[in-house]
Amino acid sequence: MNGAATVDGAVRVPGDKSISHRALILGTLIRGRSYIGNLSPAADVAATAQVLRDCGGSVRPFGDGRVSLDGAGPGISLSSPSDALDCANSGTTMRLVSGALAAHDLIATLDGDHSLQRRPMERVAAPLRAMGAEVTTRDGHAPMQVHGTAAPLGVVHHLKVASAQVKSAILLAGLNAQGPTVIHEPLPTRDHTERLLRACAADLEADGESVTLRPTRLEPFGLRVPGDISSAAFFMALAAARPRWRVRCLGIGLNPGRTGILEVLTAMGARVEVEEGPMAADVEPQGDVVVTGAPLHGVTLDAAMVPRCIDEIPVIAVVATQAEGRTEIRGAAELRNKESDRVAQIVAGLRILGVSVEERPDGLTIEGPARLRPGRLDAAGDHRLAMAWAVAASLVDPAEEACVIDGADVVAVSYPGFFEDLAALTS
Repeated sequence: MNGAATVDGAVRVPGDKSISHRALILGTLIRGRSYIGNLSPAADVAATAQVLRDCGGSVRPFGDGRVSLDGAGPGISLSSPSDALDCANSGTTMRLVSGALAAHDLIATLDGDHSLQRRPMERVAAPLRAMGAEVTTRDGHAPMQVHGTAAPLGVVHHLKVASAQVKSAILLAGLNAQGPTVIHEPLPTRDHTERLLRACAADLEADGESVTLRPTRLEPFGLRVPGDISSAAFFMALAAARPRWRVRCLGIGLNPGRTGILEVLTAMGARVEVEEGPMAADVEPQGDVVVTGAPLHGVTLDAAMVPRCIDEIPVIAVVATQAEGRTEIRGAAELRNKESDRVAQIVAGLRILGVSVEERPDGLTIEGPARLRPGRLDAAGDHRLAMAWAVAASLVDPAEEACVIDGADVVAVSYPGFFEDLAALTS
């Protein structure tokens, strides 16, 4: 990839991946017919749809991101699959679907690729066992076998690590539980599951520290998924890196649990304008975001901010290389348990680019600004790294040699058209 001479234009990113997973699962469980529009085209989301079909779920695509779902009700919508369920590279698929399966009288094994088999699954297996399911893992990792129960127990669970995926798995298992399900969080995490459940008339209370769900009859829903802010973040960060570069991201989700990237770019000195639009089916806030580049300065991300921009930290690290002074990222040890060890991989890649960076157990420190030099970068099987390295390559002087990104096609996990949209903005 060659460096960009300028960035200017508008982009409409695909539907939000996190919301798409949750809408597919809930629509498959809830009695009646639900509809989704603008479903994410990500390979991860396709894995969730296929896993649900393999368990007897009705997931019918109509093209252009439109899907209809017919459920029989929590506890009876899903059945034992004939073979192991392939979650591919998707930790969200494995964790959330395991919660749904735990509340059905069935037996299923969830597995995935080599990367997914390295990610921790005991954190979701333990609360599901407490709810009455039999769940086994291989040394805390996939493959994970779930022998569910149609009458799960309500539990009070204290999350040791802030995780929207584990929280959501417990909530899905609690939809037909015998009594309330209560989850306490050490830090607030994205609340897409709670918002969608409320839209389906769930009896749910949340105060930012705990969530309480009481079983009740749920209503089908219709939802057009807003654009994925985590996908838009790569273009926003690129525009922020150079004075007068500019991008308008159209119709993206503005869930407060996901807007940390906007606050970080603003704190660094970029101009960030938010034009809010109508709520997506009274579920999720959305709107346009315009980011204009400016001279940047270093910032500190602490443990409270990290959950609100956990997926964006690779590209935040890249844009930090263009900021004056030191940028510190703390409390981000969870990054080591993603598709790759993102802390180690970010540090290795930035050093190839000529950046002064220090690795710590829970994060990293970047000294800027740096003149990025061309290099050969490794996506390490991680879609967020591949896109972050594309942003870095765009920041290399166009007169220099091109950067090479090994394994760049992994972007299809979340954003199949990423490189085409990047080329349109930088041409």
